[in-house]
Amino acid sequence: MRPRIFVTQPIAESALKRLQAVADVKVNPVSNRVIPKKALVTAVRKHDFLFSLLHDVVDRSVIAANPKLRAVTSMSITPDNIDVGAATARRIPVTVVPPIVAEATADINFGLTLMVARRMVEGDRLVRKGIFPGAQSNHLAGAAVYGKTIGLVGGGGRIGGAVARRAHGFGMRVLGNQRRLNCLPPEAEPARLDDLLAASDFVVVACPLTPETHHLFDRQRLGSMKRTAWLINVGRGAVVQEEALVEALRGRSIGGAMLDVFEHYRLPPGHPLLALDNAVLTPHLAGMTVESRGRISVAAAEEMLRMLDGEPPSNFVNPEALARIYLKP
Repeated sequence: MRPRIFVTQPIAESALKRLQAVADVKVNPVSNRVIPKKALVTAVRKHDFLFSLLHDVVDRSVIAANPKLRAVTSMSITPDNIDVGAATARRIPVTVVPPIVAEATADINFGLTLMVARRMVEGDRLVRKGIFPGAQSNHLAGAAVYGKTIGLVGGGGRIGGAVARRAHGFGMRVLGNQRRLNCLPPEAEPARLDDLLAASDFVVVACPLTPETHHLFDRQRLGSMKRTAWLINVGRGAVVQEEALVEALRGRSIGGAMLDVFEHYRLPPGHPLLALDNAVLTPHLAGMTVESRGRISVAAAEEMLRMLDGEPPSNFVNPEALARIYLKP
């Protein structure tokens, strides 16, 4: 019997064909929302391998749905929504993909920096209402990016390095904070976090979500920023304490926030961020290019193909699960 793989959302055709060559593959056709828990549990019961995307919640109940589940492959860089402990207890390998969306994430990060600095979102809204303030009006006078200071929190990673290169090209001063400051890119000046926050006109969250970085941006840290500074988060939502951010935005203690990620996958109707004119919100577009999505799909598929060949995966997060791996039928 051929292995059975369930894919939670459509993936690149090239990756799908590679999986179909060696396994029976079922793809959930709905791509604009997270698969409901009940549907995911039902699918897992019928399949040997689970191919999941970033926002699929693979918790203990999903893993327990099939005692013969053999692996969970994620298209995410970090397994934030997977209960790795429950998988490890069952000796189920969990794989992720290498950070191959750094350039795409840096592109959107810098694009958003320019957008909020020059107040493009506000301009778009006015034009749609038929309002044209005019080139001589100060109504939409934005801030220059050239010559300003950008602070990279987690600047030693690939995303931080890619943003630093772009900022350097715009004549910006680049400050970087990293646990090991000698890992920063050459374009960035090492800085303590408090000093970075006090000096930066744009603060970019580029660090992973860990127990140490969870709610790193709390009331105290947000209060350390310039009153005119923008916080830009295209990394992980829970690095920023959302309640504290709402207070800072309402009180205008910072200039604004550009968020591509949130503490939870989506903002519920009526969330206070939705009513704030100094918050620019996007639906996790950072790595969303045709090219990067294709590379991620193929990278995840290759991990699954390795396991189907009885080989250990290259990017797994629970190596202890391989102590009793049984990947070949």
